[in-house]
Amino acid sequence: MRALIGVDIGTASTKAVLTTPDGTLIGTARRDHAPTFPQPGWAEMDAERDWWGDVVEVLRELTTAHPDKRIAAVCVSGLGPCVVQTDDSLKPRREAILYGVDTRATVEIDEITSRLGADAILARCGKDLSSQAIGPKLAWLRRAAGADWRPTDRWFSAHTYVVAQLTGEWVLDHHTASQCDPFYDVQKQQWATDWVEAVLPGLALPRLVWPAEQVGIVHDAAAQATGLAQGTPVVAGTVDAWAEAFSVGVRKPGDLMLMYGSTMFFVQVLTAPTSVRGLWTTSGVERASHTLAAGMATSGIITTWLQDLTGGVPFETLVSEAAAVPAGSEGLVMLPYFSGERTPIYDPLARGVIAGLTLRHGRGHLLRATYEGIACGVRQIVAEFEAAAGQPARVVAVGGGTQGGLWTQIVSDVSGLEQQVPKQTIGAAYGDALLAAIGIGLVAPETDWAELDHTVHPDPENASTYATLFRTYAELYPATRRQVHRLARSVQSPDGGQ
Repeated sequence: MRALIGVDIGTASTKAVLTTPDGTLIGTARRDHAPTFPQPGWAEMDAERDWWGDVVEVLRELTTAHPDKRIAAVCVSGLGPCVVQTDDSLKPRREAILYGVDTRATVEIDEITSRLGADAILARCGKDLSSQAIGPKLAWLRRAAGADWRPTDRWFSAHTYVVAQLTGEWVLDHHTASQCDPFYDVQKQQWATDWVEAVLPGLALPRLVWPAEQVGIVHDAAAQATGLAQGTPVVAGTVDAWAEAFSVGVRKPGDLMLMYGSTMFFVQVLTAPTSVRGLWTTSGVERASHTLAAGMATSGIITTWLQDLTGGVPFETLVSEAAAVPAGSEGLVMLPYFSGERTPIYDPLARGVIAGLTLRHGRGHLLRATYEGIACGVRQIVAEFEAAAGQPARVVAVGGGTQGGLWTQIVSDVSGLEQQVPKQTIGAAYGDALLAAIGIGLVAPETDWAELDHTVHPDPENASTYATLFRTYAELYPATRRQVHRLARSVQSPDGGQ
């Protein structure tokens, strides 16, 4: 029986799914891992261990557990955009630098913006330079390497590093490339080679492909490591949030995905490319498409922090206690800026603030305040989407945070959004399996496996409470910014990392 494998390398784990060509789930595998934070503002992973090593293990588990299944194709997505430089044998030069949660390249962002011009970058790349952009991270790597800098080295994001390990091919999908600002022209959907030369002369560039393209086949060494048959087709894949959007049918103009994960992420399909300061215009998953995106720096990962902080209490207990707390957390409000913030404030020096604490507040209040603070951030960001591209035609909620229902209900109550929750909330790996099937022509390009499970409606009884909470939330950041920046700078690393 022919089957597809989709693999997603996330911030907290690597997940793999085995499906039939009609989307029926056959098997799953998972390996947990975590980023490291060696200095304030730095976020890293070990590409060999956490990316390739985990993928080897989940592929081996699936192929061993289902020896009767003939794998027709495999596709990998991953957290991103990230960057790791390697030598010709794919040995990393140093730890991989993660996406926008890593804010070390602030000097490079300012230097490149000054050299090329903020307006020119926005017009050509579809967004301002920020900690999400790969160009400044590569420039930081050049500065850190000094005389050892090798511009001809290969460089990868998480999923493309695994594709290279599987096939030997060095590729980058158009979506991920469109987050390599300022090196990609989002209007023309091609490398901006003149800007590459202006910023990093001689930098080698991977071959551009679309996420559903077959880019190679599994070679002998990878086959022996993973259990896949030599010659198995490999499809390009993309950044995890876009693979997840694809998995739940966010493919038509006006469709908006809210991804509830370690970070909160937003992807909306556009009718045409645009350039909006504060949001990210990117190439999409399907050929020649464009999307508008935004991302918070910390969301679900704060709940893990809180669980650890309160002694590792079962998470179900925490959620039950939070659900018993009334809307507004009895006068508690949180700014969820624990790793700085991306959208909407783009402030790497922002930090978490918990205001209104009293002796009556317990861990349930803190979890509810976490959810409510994130929901206020969602409300701010969705307002920016509406101003840029109009009201979304529909909102689809995905990710592990949709389970249980409390978080999604709070987001609907605070933002006023109706959210559709699909039956399959497996995530990006499920979208990868569909991309694999499309990439080898096993199913038609328009095939959609998504099915609706239920819709979350705002509770009108909480509208007044949350309107007041949101006003306080919006006022708290500008009121505390100066003091928080002073605290953040007090623990800056000597070389400028925050």
